[in-house]
Amino acid sequence: MTTPTITPYRSELPAGRDGFGQLLRSEWTKFRTVRGWVVGTVIAVLATVLIGVLTAKGSMCSVGPFPGQPVGLPCTGTIGVGGGAVSDTFNFVHQPMTGNGSITVRLTSLTGEIPVGPLRPDAGANERPGLQPWSKAGIIIKQNTTEGSAYAAVLATGAHGIRMQSDFTQDTAGLAGAVSPTAPRWLRLTRSGDTLTGYDSTDGTHWSTIGSTRLAGLSATVQAGVFATSPAYVHVVSQSFGGSSGTGGPTQATGVFDHVELSGTPPGAGWTDTGLTDVAEPQMGAQNQFHQNGGELTVSGSGDIAPAVVGGTAAGSPIETTLGGAFAGLIALIVVGTMFVTAEYRRGLIRTSLVASPRRGRVLAAKGVVLGGIAFVAALLGVVIAVPIDEHLLRANGNFIDPAPTVADARVLIGTAAVLAVAAVFALGVGVILRRSAGVVAVVIAVFVLPRILATAGVLSTGASEWLLRVTPAAGFAIQQSLPQYSQVDADYSPAGGYYPLPPLAGFAVLCGWTALVLGLAFHLLRRRDA
Repeated sequence: MTTPTITPYRSELPAGRDGFGQLLRSEWTKFRTVRGWVVGTVIAVLATVLIGVLTAKGSMCSVGPFPGQPVGLPCTGTIGVGGGAVSDTFNFVHQPMTGNGSITVRLTSLTGEIPVGPLRPDAGANERPGLQPWSKAGIIIKQNTTEGSAYAAVLATGAHGIRMQSDFTQDTAGLAGAVSPTAPRWLRLTRSGDTLTGYDSTDGTHWSTIGSTRLAGLSATVQAGVFATSPAYVHVVSQSFGGSSGTGGPTQATGVFDHVELSGTPPGAGWTDTGLTDVAEPQMGAQNQFHQNGGELTVSGSGDIAPAVVGGTAAGSPIETTLGGAFAGLIALIVVGTMFVTAEYRRGLIRTSLVASPRRGRVLAAKGVVLGGIAFVAALLGVVIAVPIDEHLLRANGNFIDPAPTVADARVLIGTAAVLAVAAVFALGVGVILRRSAGVVAVVIAVFVLPRILATAGVLSTGASEWLLRVTPAAGFAIQQSLPQYSQVDADYSPAGGYYPLPPLAGFAVLCGWTALVLGLAFHLLRRRDA
């Protein structure tokens, strides 16, 4: 007996338009026709701008008063050759050098003084012998005696051996080990046009090249000589919510030089002692001293020749300072992202959406694309409007905005918008999982806002703070960091100091990973549960 073949049923009705493009159009139409969602998006833009403006307007910056100094000096500090905020405070004993030339010395001693009493701006009290790791003494060729001008130096440090440094950000290691009368160091710095080359030696006979640098536009006559400086000492003794306390103050470094040889200087030229002092750090020049005993020069100084990092007196503010309203915009977009799905569950409209398009994964994907795109445009609009306004207000209040490369500025602005957009999509995924608006908003704000507050407020240890900003969605805020860390500057590079433990893109990748995980769980539950 032959089994008859049954032809599958085929509807004669035209196929429905269930493509992904149609889903995107449907979700976009749905979004723009619900007034609450549109209003929430507009609020996100306005909050980003207005809260940022209020924050910038209230951010007044001044330093002082210090003994003999006026009250309320602006926090502009010194601007280096690259346009960034720098510290250029040291005791400089120098002679003019015209054309090509060199300076060679033997450094026989590097000693110093560190305060042991309460943190205070004046110097000279309650000090003990000691050196900061980046206390410095050595030789330098500098464009002129104006703070922030171009330079190259070969120097000994308190704990990092011999270094060649130039234009504040460049640092190259030379001989290791500490300087002492039994282990002196010979230093040499030569000029050939715009190129300066540094050398070191243990005996003055066998020389090693440390490195070379080019100082573009170096004038024919420069200043060459010896110097000493030492950065401030701060020891944190207690930490509490929103702040810390400590002891410390200005320190002093003293270098003793002999066998001083200069070429390219006028015959019979004498030494001039100049104390370079930053307007924002007038107290740091209080310990400058110079003594000459025949061919031996003893130079003492305090301060630093280095980039000014966030947290220092002379430091500028990074561009992310202008994004004070981004948190308010984040919260508004989290609410919008939550309501974009939970409102459909509350009203039962999700059933209609899933009947019209049974492929539930595509519905979730369409919602994510539409929401993410809208949130990104709104957030980008907010930050693009806020940043120039906030910069203007901050500068008017005495703040200096540290310049960053154009690529870094673009990454901060676009990255901030991307973080807010991904956070909205994250909220969408949690909304599918929990289906309750209040619970979703509370959870998402907690995993984004709470870790960042705890990590940056100084209430946790540095290790715990860094851990939070490595493994939680709040790691995504690393995309906003524009200032680099400098190995030649000891500073608070912790979250409490404004630095993230992950590079910008790595932090953003952590946020994207969490969002992908949440969306994956949301897709799984959406397929298994009834609408």
